[in-house]
Amino acid sequence: MGQGATQSIILWVIMFAIFYFLLIRPNQKRQKQRNLMLGQLKKGDKVVTIGGLHGTIDLINEEAGTVVLNAGGNKLTFDKAAVQNVVGEKATAPSLEKKEEESK
Repeated sequence: MGQGATQSIILWVIMFAIFYFLLIRPNQKRQKQRNLMLGQLKKGDKVVTIGGLHGTIDLINEEAGTVVLNAGGNKLTFDKAAVQNVVGEKATAPSLEKKEEESK
């Protein structure tokens, strides 16, 4: 193998490493956090859906993958994946806690 071919392979490996650490790995971390949050949902949690609806969880149907939200006296059924985040005094944001600890 010539010197040019070796340099080309090294360049491709470096480009892949940069791509992995800047795009793939952070996305995997975000997805892992989201799956953890969805797995920890429970009745009474105040949540916001991806559509911006604020409500309280009345029922979680694990088999169907749905949640029933009470929003302003109305009960609405959503896919569990439609929950964007948990809000309120019970809510913890692991990513924010980590950032605060790192800044100290």
